[in-house]
Amino acid sequence: MDLAPAKLSSTSDIPLANPTEGNVSVAVTPTGEELCIAPPEEQLRLPESPESNVSPTVSKEAIRTSLRASTLDGVFATIFSNIAGGVLLSNFLVELNASPVEVGMLSSIPMVANLLQPLGAYLADRSHSRHWYCLWIYGPSRLFWLVLILAILLFPHQFTPDRLVKLTLAIVLASHFLGALGSASWLSWLAALVPRRLRGRYFGIRNSAASLTNLISVPIFGVIISNWRGDAIQGYGAVLALGLFAGIVSLGFQYFMVDVDPQVQKATALKSESVQSSAPTTDTPPSGMASSDVPPAWFQDYNFLRFLLYFGGWMFAVNLSAPFFNLYLLDNLNLDVSLVTLYNSLSAGANLLMLIVWGRLADRSSNRSILIVVGIAVALTPVLWLGTGTDSLSIWLWLPLLHILGGGTWAAIDLCSNNIQLGVAPVYHQATYFAIAAAIAGVSGALGTTVGGYLAEFTDYGGLLGLFALSSVLRLIALLPLIFVHEQRGQTLRQMTRILFSAQTEE
Repeated sequence: MDLAPAKLSSTSDIPLANPTEGNVSVAVTPTGEELCIAPPEEQLRLPESPESNVSPTVSKEAIRTSLRASTLDGVFATIFSNIAGGVLLSNFLVELNASPVEVGMLSSIPMVANLLQPLGAYLADRSHSRHWYCLWIYGPSRLFWLVLILAILLFPHQFTPDRLVKLTLAIVLASHFLGALGSASWLSWLAALVPRRLRGRYFGIRNSAASLTNLISVPIFGVIISNWRGDAIQGYGAVLALGLFAGIVSLGFQYFMVDVDPQVQKATALKSESVQSSAPTTDTPPSGMASSDVPPAWFQDYNFLRFLLYFGGWMFAVNLSAPFFNLYLLDNLNLDVSLVTLYNSLSAGANLLMLIVWGRLADRSSNRSILIVVGIAVALTPVLWLGTGTDSLSIWLWLPLLHILGGGTWAAIDLCSNNIQLGVAPVYHQATYFAIAAAIAGVSGALGTTVGGYLAEFTDYGGLLGLFALSSVLRLIALLPLIFVHEQRGQTLRQMTRILFSAQTEE
């Protein structure tokens, strides 16, 4: 399935999108190779000098424990997010006879909420603990859902379907707007704990576990809801209570993660840079300009501005068509929902298998190179939908292959989109950079969805198929600024090609 990148899964929803890991120390790759999640002592070294984001006094064992706790946090957070969002929440609103506009608000609210991320970064950078800041943000944002649980299970007669719809949307709004204040701080916390050279591998395994959790949990919860002894609405209330419990448990694992003081982190990073470079920098204000007149650091960072140009354009181009592929299958092709669910399962399975592969490659080459190469494939994918129909070849071969292709390629986009942000953001401004990027992505994505819905109604210009073709063109154009983005310790496209061929020769 051709979907937009998810946020990094964590205590925030993210997509990313958006997590896992238990007490085991290895994971098995699709090829059967054992891959260390918590690398042995000789493998995991705290980064030296400019790469070190945590105190050098923190032991390797403490870092390993933090990574285990982070992935377990992500597993339970994924369970919560799957229930308090996605298809299960959409189905709940459908059961309440919500209007298409009300159902559509579920996808727009999270993107609009990203506008608050710069404010969250500002507040988080003035705190003295990433742990306590995230706890005070995500704890209340999840407890909001307790109101809906009580309304469904204890006061079903007092809340009519229309009132439940409005209450649900209000909780979604409050939960996502409050949660947006913590997203940048959470990503900054992980960036400080995960050594730079292990980011691709670690987040690949972490996201794979999230995909596996998603693949297993959603069908199970769907069966529970549909077979609940009362009705589907009561069933969702019971499952939501389980999801809230999982969300609270996920926060408990953060107590086992090494805390980071943003003030100490910023001071250490600035001190390291001043020691390494005694020459004047381009950040020095011109003569006659007061320091208060200097634009914010991110606004002076032309490399980051090029990344924003790519990220904003990409999110607009992707969301121009991404929300409408399922609509095309269910409405235009009139396929059964069980068949569409099967396609989505194939996509999720391909995503799960490829995440570790892309993570290992990202560590050996660069996220930017992978985003460019795989981005071209993702950009051309919507064009491949133009030849689909209701014939047997399309239903049993072409559409399944498209979903497998989409799942495998989007695994790279999701992983490397998060990792490249860690590579272009300076340590002492990470939260601000992450928040600005999320805000740009949110606005661009919401605008793309809105424009796409409007253009899809013009059947004279191809309707949804015309929209898919336009999305492909805009995706290719959006990739151009990424060519000029510099990633710390990144490799060129030529170097990545050599790495690919050398890996095949070794095998």
